Amino acid sequence: MNTTLQTRIDGKLKRDAKKALAAMGLDLSTGVKLFLTQVVRTQSIPFELFTADNLPERKKKQLVREAKWALKHGKSYATIQELHDDILKND
Repeated sequence: MNTTLQTRIDGKLKRDAKKALAAMGLDLSTGVKLFLTQVVRTQSIPFELFTADNLPERKKKQLVREAKWALKHGKSYATIQELHDDILKND
């Protein structure tokens, strides 16, 4: 049995999605059905989610780990001139 799904979205998002799906030979309704089918099959969002800064959560966690390691084990400088000299020395 079919049912109706209504949702409010930004007009530009709808137009852009219709255009992208049409380029794939799909209509908007079919695109939404495909998405929901994958959610049910995988029991997850069927694509990687990104934060506002466009980084996946796993990448952000990796960067935090690297930054913590660098703070603990990396070089430190007393002045910006010292840092600058070290950068130029390594070229």
